[in-house]
Amino acid sequence: MNFSGEYLNSIDAKGRASIPARFRDALAQQGDERLVVTKNLEGGLTAYPPPLWEQIRTNMENAPPTPKKNAMIRLLITPATECPFDKQGRIQLPQSLRSYAAVEKDIVVLGMFDKIEIYSQARYDEVMLRSGELLQADLQAVASMGF
Repeated sequence: MNFSGEYLNSIDAKGRASIPARFRDALAQQGDERLVVTKNLEGGLTAYPPPLWEQIRTNMENAPPTPKKNAMIRLLITPATECPFDKQGRIQLPQSLRSYAAVEKDIVVLGMFDKIEIYSQARYDEVMLRSGELLQADLQAVASMGF
């Protein structure tokens, strides 16, 4: 899967988020028209194609029991919701996920190679600021990637 791009979209009053056609087309080519959406550690949401989500779940189930494993299950696995696309290319985000991510109207949808991230505009601005600070602190790492 190769999701890429940054898209400004919106959520309607019923909590349906518009997902870019490019992303939907990539999923359809793989024979799927749904995403599994859960919380991420940046205050937004991450949407996974179902095969990747199943791989993540399997990895988690096979990991030895630890307090960090339990924390990841509670925070990232348990809130995950399968979200099929409607005819307009939207997914219904549960209220619990919308509240966590503070998404109300304007959202930013990002392609992150094999997954998709969804942020409120305000949270996205914060995430981008933190990302820039992180990279500024290690310009050698950035240069080593060819930028």
